[in-house]
Amino acid sequence: MSRLQRVRQNLRRAYDTGRESVRLARDDSRTEQDTEAEFMPPPPEPDDVHHSTSSRDDAEVPHSLRMAAAWGWRLIVVGLVGWALLRFIGIISVVVIPLAVSLLLSALLAPAVGWLRRLRLPPSLATFLVLICGLAAVAGTLTLVITQFVNGLPQLTEGATAGIRTIQQWAKTGPLHLSDDQVNQAIDNAQDWINSNTASLTSTGIATATTVFEVLTGALLVLFSTFFFLRDGRKIWRFIVRLLPVNARWSLADAGDASWATLGAYVRATVLVAFIDALGIGIALMILDIPFPFPLAALVFLGAFVPIVGAGVSGAVAVLVALVDKGWVIALVVLGAVILVQQIEGHVLQPLIMGRAVAIHPLAVIVGITSGVVLAGIIGALVAVPLIAVLNTGVRRLTRRRPEVPPTAVVVTGGGT
Repeated sequence: MSRLQRVRQNLRRAYDTGRESVRLARDDSRTEQDTEAEFMPPPPEPDDVHHSTSSRDDAEVPHSLRMAAAWGWRLIVVGLVGWALLRFIGIISVVVIPLAVSLLLSALLAPAVGWLRRLRLPPSLATFLVLICGLAAVAGTLTLVITQFVNGLPQLTEGATAGIRTIQQWAKTGPLHLSDDQVNQAIDNAQDWINSNTASLTSTGIATATTVFEVLTGALLVLFSTFFFLRDGRKIWRFIVRLLPVNARWSLADAGDASWATLGAYVRATVLVAFIDALGIGIALMILDIPFPFPLAALVFLGAFVPIVGAGVSGAVAVLVALVDKGWVIALVVLGAVILVQQIEGHVLQPLIMGRAVAIHPLAVIVGITSGVVLAGIIGALVAVPLIAVLNTGVRRLTRRRPEVPPTAVVVTGGGT
């Protein structure tokens, strides 16, 4: 074999050896890939979830159940916050009640202060003059009411005694035909009931007011807070608004101004309606010569601050006085006058005066007054309706849809367009 053939044979052997090594290496890599594939996790399935869910597990829950659960826990949170707020207000009620009364008085007296300030009077002097005039009016009214009541008390006592005797005689000779023992037993039972309830009412009043010192403290707090609300109310509100995030300041300031305007309109409308109610019932009492016409009219005026039911309940006192002093015929006439005034209030005054100031459904008024009485007694009944009116205006103003600026609108940045 020549040398050239040997070289060719060696090259051929080297080529075959290289091909065999490459084939073996390729087979080994395929075996390793197959082995790794056996232990690899399966490919993830395509997501098939609702846009309101964050995982496939949530998508398995019915949409209605998810919505109910979302509403449920949110309502629980809101309820807990409301409960804690009511407990906190109950703890500091000695401060909250005078501040609430001060806000109502400030809303009533603010136009007078504004009128004096437009006459170039200093803010402090204008506020002081309005407060002095308000206190003088209240003190004069109370003095007149107490004086008339004290002067007419003996006459009322005699009338009450005669009325009780008339009732006793009617119980004996009327359709009931009661004996003296039965009448005396009924009187004793009524007296026991009055004594027991008087004790409970007295203890409740003492538990609520605690001491005369707290009453005086509350009156002073009302006086001072009303003064500063009238003088610096806008500054105080602006300071509170500045504590909020920048994006929420304008909306809350606008809602606060609208709510304050609603509160002022409500208080002034309520005073006007109460004055008309007291004037109508007072004229009827004077014509029928009922004792204490002015004190009873003042009571109707105060009671009318509780809408719908206040004037009627306070008018019932006038009916009782008429029954004791003049008999059941005049009492029926007084009752007719009270009902007439109530009808005029409900069908004329409330829609004409109050309807323009505050648009609240009567059902909301009744529910609010009942809730206020349950939570805070007489003060709750007085504050419930104005609170509902303020919240109604504020929430409506916050949730109203603002007009969107069209994209082609030109923004004015200076003197030109």
